[in-house]
Amino acid sequence: MNADFHYYATYCAAILAGFSHEESICISYSDNFVDSCTRTLLTRIDAPSAAATTQMSLEMMSARTDVVGIHDITRIWSSFHFLPKDLYAMPETHGSRKHHFSKAYLNKYRLICGPDSELVELTVDLAKDKSLQAIGLAMHVLSDTWAHMNFAGTPSVVINDIKDSYLYLVTDEGDIKPNFRHSASAPDDIDNLIFTRSLGGISENFIMSLGHGRAGHLPDYCFLRYRYLPAWGDYMEILKDNPSDYKHAFCQMITALKYLHGDSDSFTRGVYDFDAIKDIEDEIETILRKVQPDASEDWRKLGEKLSGCEIKPYGVEEYLSEYVEADEDKKDDTFIGKFIIAALAQKSMVTAQIYKSGNKLAGRSVDYSDKGFGGMKDFEKLIREDKS
Repeated sequence: MNADFHYYATYCAAILAGFSHEESICISYSDNFVDSCTRTLLTRIDAPSAAATTQMSLEMMSARTDVVGIHDITRIWSSFHFLPKDLYAMPETHGSRKHHFSKAYLNKYRLICGPDSELVELTVDLAKDKSLQAIGLAMHVLSDTWAHMNFAGTPSVVINDIKDSYLYLVTDEGDIKPNFRHSASAPDDIDNLIFTRSLGGISENFIMSLGHGRAGHLPDYCFLRYRYLPAWGDYMEILKDNPSDYKHAFCQMITALKYLHGDSDSFTRGVYDFDAIKDIEDEIETILRKVQPDASEDWRKLGEKLSGCEIKPYGVEEYLSEYVEADEDKKDDTFIGKFIIAALAQKSMVTAQIYKSGNKLAGRSVDYSDKGFGGMKDFEKLIREDKS
């Protein structure tokens, strides 16, 4: 997903869930900041690097793909962008051919992202009675489970690769074959159906085989429908319907936000608040199906119609100086400080669940609340937070 959904659509969902304009701005900013909070940025403001929620292109180019490097990459991408659907899943087999799945393969297969998981419930519950920053971060994770489903947040050719010769855009006029190019900087040319994607894998842990890199930005455009063959699915066809998935993501955010606002007693996966959008459903459908690279302006107009307030544009620099200028004992009380605590908590929770399942791809997990921070100084913040 892009900023149009993570910032402006999240704002709309927060307003519909009962949050004020100011609260909704904070939630939506925090949602989108997940895509901005790199180690490079955190180092610049002298903040804990363990709170990184994404990796910029230059960081990825120099990322290690040894055991330690894979642990680091997996902790970031599985915690915030590719939340695993089922940590105990077994692959389906097709036909009479017998399959043997190695432990290494199963560990990667079980990190495949998908919506309505137990981890989604844990993510939303983790934000309950926490900061608005924690709520926004949880909304990013939740909505990405819809956009990024069927890909895993760890480098893997056998999981994340797709069949080159079989990827078609599904339109009212029929299936269309898109053109792909390999360029880190070239933007997609939607009018001419030219999309940028990562290079094919030269080894199993090739960094470019992380997530949906082989499908380019197709999962991030709300209007697209496409058919493809994933490597993990024994190259069985999948139809990805982004307009429907994004609508479900939006209505599930409203369900979660109403729970976090205190208007319902629990968050239950598989529940989507379609009633909340019945008066604006046609407008939302129009936005989701309009062919355009960036729907920010349409979502902004809808958000301002709902709240009657002006929505300021997202700016990554917005709260950095507040954090930098704060006294050391006050940094955790700043906007960025609260986001950092939320990020550390989410990464700790997801890593613990992966490790608990017997999967070591995200590294070893230490239960900070039971064992202390185990030498990870950054996680001392979580102990203080739990005791406050």
